[in-house]
Amino acid sequence: MSDGSLSQSEIESLLAGLDPGISSSSTAQSSDTGGALARDFTGILESVLSAQSQNLSMITGTDVSVSGLTGILVNRDSALSQLPDEVLYIKQNFTGGLPGGHGFLFSKDTAMRIAALANKDESLSDIDDMVISIIAESVSNITGTFISLFSEKLNKQGIQSEPAEGSFIPKASVKFPQGNFILVTWNASINSEDHVFWEVYPEQLARDIAKASGFTSAQDQPVMQATQQPMSGQMQQPMMGQGMMGQPMMGQMQQPMMGGQAMMQQGFQPMYQQPMMGMQGVPPNVQPVQFGQLGNVTPPQEYGNIGLIMDVHMELTVELGRAKMLVKEILGLGEGNIIELDKLAGEPVDILVNHKPIAKGEVVVIEESFGVRVTEILPAMERMMEIN
Repeated sequence: MSDGSLSQSEIESLLAGLDPGISSSSTAQSSDTGGALARDFTGILESVLSAQSQNLSMITGTDVSVSGLTGILVNRDSALSQLPDEVLYIKQNFTGGLPGGHGFLFSKDTAMRIAALANKDESLSDIDDMVISIIAESVSNITGTFISLFSEKLNKQGIQSEPAEGSFIPKASVKFPQGNFILVTWNASINSEDHVFWEVYPEQLARDIAKASGFTSAQDQPVMQATQQPMSGQMQQPMMGQGMMGQPMMGQMQQPMMGGQAMMQQGFQPMYQQPMMGMQGVPPNVQPVQFGQLGNVTPPQEYGNIGLIMDVHMELTVELGRAKMLVKEILGLGEGNIIELDKLAGEPVDILVNHKPIAKGEVVVIEESFGVRVTEILPAMERMMEIN
């Protein structure tokens, strides 16, 4: 500006660490890139939308239809402008190398409606521990389905989730991810009533998933580079007889080349063939790469004529979890007691054949029955050792 003062937009740019001289076209380009990323990532989430509708239907005991998801790349202020004053925030971060900051946000009305249907109690009037527990269970089921999706997209095993933690708080108290993040809006019909709730994903997680799915929107945005200024005087001037580590050079660089005789007399070699003379004469520690021995894997054809036992029936069971209890605790069990198992919510269940583990999977709902989706097959040699 002519009076030397800064405009509000220039002040905000300085606070954000940007050059105030950057044109608005750069900002628009970044916004467009973020919009494409949000659309692509939301489209990936929608590929399992029918399964998520079944998860919510199982929790509520009524028809739930998720009509669609809408995702946008936002910052904290933009997200807060779209939320009610108070929200039930269910935090459930991913583990296994994925960035944190994942969670769900529910309005009081939506949370109460889901809890009332799940508990078959229309008299609920306020959000208490029971309501939070029901919503947290719903979130765990939804997150479990997404974990299977992300594991497939990233071709990465071991992705799990932390236990869901819930609290009914003012929206300003929600701990969003640092910087920008993806805010996904869920549009759902619950028992023929329209409801909206929200889900939060870190931007980097969305980029990783979209990139693994082949979307160009996942490319990292270019970093704004500052204009390089001329280097200080000692770097612009010819080297005045000092080399690495402040030691005098050997004379070739200090004296003019006398018709090329100095180079010829020294026996010129390319620089990359010269030994390093400035590191106190200590040679680099170079060691050959050590590779581990590959294990001997028995080819399938050497297992024998397995065709002879193809018609043999075997018992397949799915183990949700285990618990150790004292005899007095078992004798004291009654209706309504809850037994805590050794597995976390969303953790894969064990698939066993004749009580021997062969795979891992996740529990799903198929119409009105439970099922299990296989997510990991144990290594062949490990399975054979277990069965033997």
